Amino acid sequence: MRYRVGLAITTVLLMLLLSSCNAAQELGMNWHGLLGQFISFGVLLGLLILFGYKPITRMFDERSQRIREGMEQADNIKEQTTKTEKLVQEQLAEARKQGQNMVAQAEQIGERLREEAREQAKQDADASVARARSEIQAEHEEAIAQVRREFVDVAILAAEKVINKALDKEAHRQLIEDTLKESTGFKKEG
Repeated sequence: MRYRVGLAITTVLLMLLLSSCNAAQELGMNWHGLLGQFISFGVLLGLLILFGYKPITRMFDERSQRIREGMEQADNIKEQTTKTEKLVQEQLAEARKQGQNMVAQAEQIGERLREEAREQAKQDADASVARARSEIQAEHEEAIAQVRREFVDVAILAAEKVINKALDKEAHRQLIEDTLKESTGFKKEG
């Protein structure tokens, strides 16, 4: 388009010049020299357009294309950065939720372990109390048995001294134990 405009202007000027050749001779102008100058100017203008204007416009077009591509890349990078930031925020929110869930689970586990420890301690204490009671009961029964044996021995010894003769220890022991059992039975019933 630019070339056509330039060519049209050159043609119009050339036609004007040729049509006014008679007037130019009267003024003292050499129209052949002027035409040669216009042709030289046209050739020079054509060479400049061919070798100067086209490479310069191509260079400008390439530069504007690079700038356009750079702007598009900047926009793409900006969009990617926005998406990445959004993704990071979502991941952080998810990590916070998971952290809160883990803390809640840890608290639940800790509470459950405390409760289990309390139960275990209570069971251990109950078992210890039961063991202590059974040991006390066993010691109590052993002590009563020991007192009975000693009482039987003392009663036999006292009876021997009273009677002054030796009694059958085993028969008397059985008799005294039966009597003690009967007297213990009376106490429990009463």
